Amino acid sequence: MSRTSAPPPTEAAAPTADSALTHGLKQRHLSMIALGGVIGAGLFVGSGAGIAAAGPSIVVAYAVSGLLVMFVMRMLGEMSAANPASGSFSVHAERAIGPWAGFTAGWAFWVLLCVAVGLEGIGAAQIVTGWLPGTPEWAWVALFMVIFLGTNLAAVKNFGEFEFWFAALKVVAITLFLVLGVLAILGVLPGTDSPGTSNLTGDGGFLPNGSEGLIIGLLASVFAYGGLETVTIAAAESENPVQGVAKAVRTAMWRIAVFYIGSMAVIVTLVPWDDPKVTEVGPFYAMLDHLGIGGAAQIMNVVILVALLSAMNANIYGSSRMACSLVARGQGPKVLGKVSSGVPRNAVLVSSVFGFLCVLLSYWRPDDVFPWLLNMIGAVILVVWIFIAVSQLILRRRLEREAPDRLVVRMWLFPSLTIVALAAMAGIFVLMLRQPDTRDQLLATGALTAVLIVTGLIRQKRAERRTPAAD
Repeated sequence: MSRTSAPPPTEAAAPTADSALTHGLKQRHLSMIALGGVIGAGLFVGSGAGIAAAGPSIVVAYAVSGLLVMFVMRMLGEMSAANPASGSFSVHAERAIGPWAGFTAGWAFWVLLCVAVGLEGIGAAQIVTGWLPGTPEWAWVALFMVIFLGTNLAAVKNFGEFEFWFAALKVVAITLFLVLGVLAILGVLPGTDSPGTSNLTGDGGFLPNGSEGLIIGLLASVFAYGGLETVTIAAAESENPVQGVAKAVRTAMWRIAVFYIGSMAVIVTLVPWDDPKVTEVGPFYAMLDHLGIGGAAQIMNVVILVALLSAMNANIYGSSRMACSLVARGQGPKVLGKVSSGVPRNAVLVSSVFGFLCVLLSYWRPDDVFPWLLNMIGAVILVVWIFIAVSQLILRRRLEREAPDRLVVRMWLFPSLTIVALAAMAGIFVLMLRQPDTRDQLLATGALTAVLIVTGLIRQKRAERRTPAAD
């Protein structure tokens, strides 16, 4: 290889970071991590607001946003199969665009995951205190943190086992839900009559709140898909990273269609979209209650608790690996990059502490700091997706030229669909600016992103000055 075509120093750092980690995740772990990432609390609870705004057209909203997510995951899968790395899209952005891009995408995602850990802990604690009134929420959050600290500080296979069983429970629950719903729609479930299309076309029709309602539903659905990216982070610690990530990404396509779009279709067919229970207690509970299934509330509470705990576990894992990868590439404090027995324990601890600090802020500063923190991460996933798409546009050309054999997964209709995805993301930003509820989120996320970009550029310039120019 000529000197001019050799990979830059930043590219060599990712394999070095990953070589210190163990490869304890099996294919069944990766498959369930990908599957579990699709089924989150955003689906079980957050979809209610989308249904209330869009009515039956929420199915279209989830189909459109789901298609965008499929494109993003295909692009990410292409790059991750060609270059598996625990830093995932952060590594790809650094290789394609520059160190500042890897810094921005990586640390923005780290902040998102850490805050999400705190939010999921609060949600899980609220369910448990509902069962055990009088117990303090913060104590339950602390208990959950300790449990998942234990799983993540030990070998990575412990994290994999927890996620395997968490995901299995979620898959069983939602599969039973879909089976019951389809039987009820067909009119063969005992004690129920088929609703036909009455809930889809009546009470305002398929678009009861017009295009504005559909837009609100679309924005709500986009952010419900967060979590799929974790599988490409975990792939670097699997037994067969290339084959593992390729298989997981390919099968994520039909999972999105079945679990998200299928669930929305079943719910709005069986339950009137303007039923108050859809937003008050969640659409899944509303449907079970509509079918007269006893204990529907407790059944959904258990399922949502599992989903929240699964997300906590996965986000502690993902944030620690992202931090470790960033540090290994010279993009953060070295203390976070220390790996012991194949586990970045300092990164696990710091990520968890940051998450618990967010929980404490929800009690200490619930009216100013905490809402600002939530707004700050509101659109981070879209920023990450943009880095993924731009990186794929650049790296695909490079791979075709230098190593076409590493293109195990290929983005469809390249570059057309990549450009379409980027245009769709830009469109979502415009829609967010039009909506008062999302405008503040976009502006706060924009401020965070701008700070990270400026910091990343300054660090990159300093590094370039310290590095002697090549002859």
